[in-house]
Amino acid sequence: MPPALEEAGTLVVGASQAGVQLAASLRQLGDTAPITLVGAETHPPYQRPPLSKEFLAGTATQDGLAFRNTSYYADHDIELVCGERVVDVALPAGNRPGLARTSSGRELPFARLALTVGARPRRLDVPGADLDGILYLRDLDDAVALRDRLTDASRVVVVGGGFIGLEAAAAARAQGKDVVVVEAADRLVGRAVAPVVSDFLRQAHERRGSTVLLSTGVVGFRGTDGRVDGVLLADGRALPADLVMVGIGVVPRTELAEQLGLECDGGIVVDAHARTSAPSVVAAGDCTVLPHPLTGEGRVRLESVPSAVAQATLAAATLVGREATTRSVPWFWSNQGDLKLQIAGLSTGFDEHVVRGDPDTESFSVLYYRSGALLAVDAVNAPADYLAVRKALTQEIALPAEAVADAGTPLKTLLTAPTA
Repeated sequence: MPPALEEAGTLVVGASQAGVQLAASLRQLGDTAPITLVGAETHPPYQRPPLSKEFLAGTATQDGLAFRNTSYYADHDIELVCGERVVDVALPAGNRPGLARTSSGRELPFARLALTVGARPRRLDVPGADLDGILYLRDLDDAVALRDRLTDASRVVVVGGGFIGLEAAAAARAQGKDVVVVEAADRLVGRAVAPVVSDFLRQAHERRGSTVLLSTGVVGFRGTDGRVDGVLLADGRALPADLVMVGIGVVPRTELAEQLGLECDGGIVVDAHARTSAPSVVAAGDCTVLPHPLTGEGRVRLESVPSAVAQATLAAATLVGREATTRSVPWFWSNQGDLKLQIAGLSTGFDEHVVRGDPDTESFSVLYYRSGALLAVDAVNAPADYLAVRKALTQEIALPAEAVADAGTPLKTLLTAPTA
């Protein structure tokens, strides 16, 4: 007989960064009800950011990626279910618990539901896309396969000039591979940074020996005996390749949310407390779209560990009836070999930017403004500028554009200056 509603506890679907944080936060808040954390991968929950950075470069091991030690979940009465994908969910009704079913037929009752299901790689739908040697990078198995294939590869083509693509390109180039990055847009990382940063990244990767092709589409792949040996471009060229890594973005996993009738719009729509359109269901992480974390205006989707952690913490508080509101400054980072890009804030909608330092030195920052208000910073090998702007955004301290242009003046000295 299924348990009564009050005995069913919380089901967290998705053993992701957000999922682990949500379960841990419930326990930290004193919640003693059962918690079941279910993930589709066979691996215990692990960190994803190092997959395209330290792990691919060979400086991090699989064992070092785990969020928690093996005893953590049992010690905190969290039932961890790995290798099971939830395919069907019914919400609680009356005193009847909700019920989730996995692809193997396992049934998981619950009183409260959290969706932390993440996103999946966007696939490139062109002829030859199923050839061996064309890989994506999202999970640990992807990273292991890519790292193993890099050992024997000599000519690597990276399709997509976003953060993941550039990180993978840097790792491949550091191993002596011939690397070509193919980007359909007219600049690298165009959704996230200003043209000055895009231009710097292109030049920096080219200085290190990679080839970067902009405004270039991929129309297919060529292969021999079922294995890729060339990338076909829209302009008629064919790039030789014995390994292709495709990194053209991700698609939020909204299937369960749609099945439940939750509002979805480029992701699962949540409010500032991580509530979905169904009051009994919360969601957190890459699968969601949420109000701008600083202004509350519009909807944004944030693909970052800090944002997932902050949102999952809010979701746990919501589940236990302690709605919390915090000012959370989004922050991100991208390690591309010896280049470290750190971002604080969201630059979308900027109408002015200030460059501090000389990009040719490979240590500079770009501060973004709208109507005179500070929005964000991109800092390349300039951690002091990143930290200062993050503090300014968190504490709502003004950093006027006219005051920050002199790279010889540390930004931290301006944080205590009187503001108009």
